[in-house]
This record gives sequence, C-alpha cells and structure tokens, in this order.
Amino acid sequence: MAQGTKQPASHPRTYNQVHIPREYTPGRRRFSIYWAWSYPWESNRDVTELDNRYSTMTEVRRVAWPAYESFEYSAKMFLQGIAGTLELFHLSLVRFQQTIGEITGHPVAVYQRVDQAGQKQPIDERVLEDTDTLMVFGLDHMVTEQEAAPEEIEAIQRFLAREGTCLILGPHHDIGSSSDLAVRAMEYAHHGDPLVPRQQRFGRYTRSLMAGLGVPVENRHGLRPATIPGTNRLEPLIIARDLDTRGWLEGVTTFNFHMHLPHYAVTTSDTTTIHVLARQPIDLSRPHPFTEAGNRAFNMFLWMPPTGERAGDILLADSTIFTTLFGVDDSLERFWRNLATK
Repeated sequence: MAQGTKQPASHPRTYNQVHIPREYTPGRRRFSIYWAWSYPWESNRDVTELDNRYSTMTEVRRVAWPAYESFEYSAKMFLQGIAGTLELFHLSLVRFQQTIGEITGHPVAVYQRVDQAGQKQPIDERVLEDTDTLMVFGLDHMVTEQEAAPEEIEAIQRFLAREGTCLILGPHHDIGSSSDLAVRAMEYAHHGDPLVPRQQRFGRYTRSLMAGLGVPVENRHGLRPATIPGTNRLEPLIIARDLDTRGWLEGVTTFNFHMHLPHYAVTTSDTTTIHVLARQPIDLSRPHPFTEAGNRAFNMFLWMPPTGERAGDILLADSTIFTTLFGVDDSLERFWRNLATK
C-alpha cells in the first residue's frame, strides 16, 4: 500500500465550512465527490468484530510495515484507529483533485453523507446545482444502513435531465456474500489481502441509488486482477473500442492495481442501454467461484449513454481508480483527463 499524496504547503487546508458555489464556465466541468458513508458509524465500529469493518490504522501499519512508520503517521500526528484509515482515502484523492482542478479551473468539491462532526449531507440541489460530474463512491459497509432517499433519487434524475451532466457510480466490492464459510475462505485466499476480512460487503447506498435510477448493474465479488509477472502493473484492459464512441478510454490501456475489485454484473439483456467498455483479466493462480464458473475477466468500466429524458451520461468505475493508495501512472491520468474533457 503506497503512502497517500500530500497537499502542497502553498495551499491551505479547509474543513467544516459551507461550500462556496462554483460559477458555470462553458467547457470546464465542475466535479463533486460524494462519499456515501457515515464517517462516525464506520470509524466507531467495534474493532473486536472480524467482519464488515475497515482496518484500524494500527493494523494497516502492521501489515504495510514500514510504509507508515514516519513521524507524519505517528500517534502525535495521525489518527490510529479506523478513522485514520478513512483519512488515508481522503489523502489519496488529492492528486486526482489537483489534476482535475488544473484542467477545469474549478476545485473538486468533496462531500460525505455523514461527516466527522455528525453533519449529514444528502444529495440534493445544494450539491447538484454547481456540479456537472457527480462521483458517488460506494465505500459504505452495508451494515451501516446507508440508503438513498426518494428525494435524492428524484434530485439526481433532475440533475441528469440537464445537458452535459455525468454521474459516475463506484460501488466497491462485495466479498463473502455466501453463507458457506469454505467459499468465503476461497475468496479470501484469492484476493490475498490480510487487511480485508472474510466478509466485507460494500455499497448499500449505491445499490439503492442504482435501483431507483434503473441502472441494471450489481457489484459482486472482490476479484484480484491479473498483473504482469514480477510487477504490480495490470495486464491491459480488454476494451470494446467500437462501443466507446465518446472516447472515454482514448489513450488508456490500464487502470491501477487493487487486490479486490468488484465485477459490475449487468442484470439486463438489453445491450443498447448499457455498454461494457472495459473488462479486466483475472489472476487465475488462485481459485475463486467466479473463475471456477468459467470466467476469465470481470466488468471494470461501463457506460450508459443518454436516452429518453436522461440527457446526462452514467458511468460505472470503482472508486479506487481515482485514488493514489494503489498507484497511478500515465494511462490512469489520461483516463482522469478524458473524464474532465469528453
């Protein structure tokens, strides 16, 4: 696990203030990120529970040693419980925010469904009125009971009725959904990450949002992607270039390595409404029920073009693709740039 990217000292950090709306600028998209978790509920999880919680920072330090043994991650400077791990996700977004900000001239707004101070921010017009691209990161454990309210679904439907809008949904993995403990053990051995429990089910909020919006996708499993031997560089994506008429993946060959990525299963036979643009080869050296069923790749990046009253695009891409915790290269940055300019 690589250390998070730091924000330059020349830019002061802000926290616990009301967002200042960004003025519309033709050709320059305004990005907003929405963490669908309850920060307190996630960080206050009982650390004696084996499943369905994040690691504590102490556990991360133990497994990733000596990556986080510097002063900046010490108890004097950094949270050591589950909250510290959540902050790693925030820090790892900085490079993406900087890249998008440089391209668009607009700062990337970051919201949490329930923040550190217990302040709840649903997705509503206050979030959407100055947003062109909304990114919803489904890293909420299902046990924390986050679900999209009817009012939120209606607000996003109105948002998507605006020309040029884009909704990016990123539900994370669903590991250990089987009640069979032998199957859970196989899944755990397949991804090989000691920081992930035998059952870690994410994305209740994004699932409810997809159901309300009619997005025929379900996040399943936690699959280890195939890498080039001796490296953490992924084998190239299997890209349906003929379907990518917008050019989302122009100049892109790979995303970044992560040990357990979701398969975005398409739950409709209507291939005109949703396109699987990229599939990722799976590491076949370790068995998994999905590969034992004959699968050799999983759905990584999907696109629902505008249709009917929906003028905006809907994309599905895992949230880890936008962080630096698991690496970043020119291909990934090109993907970010495509999102900002297409």
